[in-house]
Amino acid sequence: MPDKIRRLKSFEFPLAVEWAAKEGWNPGINDAEVFFNTDTDGFWGAFDKQGLVAAISAVQYSSDFGFVGFYICRPDRRGSGLGYRLWQTVLEDSVLKTIGLDGVVDQQENYRKSGFEFAHRNVRYGGVVTANVKTPDDLFTLEVNDIAIVDAFEQTCKLFPESRIEFLRGWIGNEKHTALAIKGPMGLRAYGVIRPCQEGHKVGPLFAPNAKDAEILFGALLQSRDDQGGKVYLDVPEPNQAAVDLATAHGMVPEFETARMYKGPAPELDLDMIFGISSFELG
Repeated sequence: MPDKIRRLKSFEFPLAVEWAAKEGWNPGINDAEVFFNTDTDGFWGAFDKQGLVAAISAVQYSSDFGFVGFYICRPDRRGSGLGYRLWQTVLEDSVLKTIGLDGVVDQQENYRKSGFEFAHRNVRYGGVVTANVKTPDDLFTLEVNDIAIVDAFEQTCKLFPESRIEFLRGWIGNEKHTALAIKGPMGLRAYGVIRPCQEGHKVGPLFAPNAKDAEILFGALLQSRDDQGGKVYLDVPEPNQAAVDLATAHGMVPEFETARMYKGPAPELDLDMIFGISSFELG
């Protein structure tokens, strides 16, 4: 049994990110800082005499919606039940109306036992991709001062269940991330972010009203990289066939998949505009 289950401090969470990197999750270079600052009360750990045993994030975006991720256990203590005890402690007394997660397929039945229901598959596509697109006149770089406009865009277009100002502050404002948008009636009509990871880069989110805008934005994000020959990843909601076509048209292939599941009423999202989700950890 662990000595204690409690909320993690900011300096403790990077260890869980290191575990994730060793497991092949390929986290972003700055994910630990951005994720933790989204909800500093949302990261929990189980501890034994050697230190951190297991970690989980249960980020609360509002009184109605939260998202679970970064559920990981130290390799030498797997199978001991510590991870499940942490899961129970953090989640089973939650009063949130809806909780989402992106879980590995072989854990889907376990999540179902805790009240989560399958919504759709997300598929991670990867490949060495180059892009040569003409930059449109209405393309611009997003800055941290634009996050209110971005948040309003996400809410109006039903791209995320709740406002997520703190997440966007770190995601768009991080100096190692590049955030680009296409101008539109609400200030923008499409936007995306690319960030460096342990290996290559990930694009996410990639939100656009149609395949043409998504292709333009995807290409512009790829061109912004320092490493033009590196691998690129895009996490696609499978129901959006245009997003699948975008990835495959660039020679990207499926490498990993998750089951998007919700406990409570599933939010109404416009998946046709979601060409790439932000992250499997925070939604």
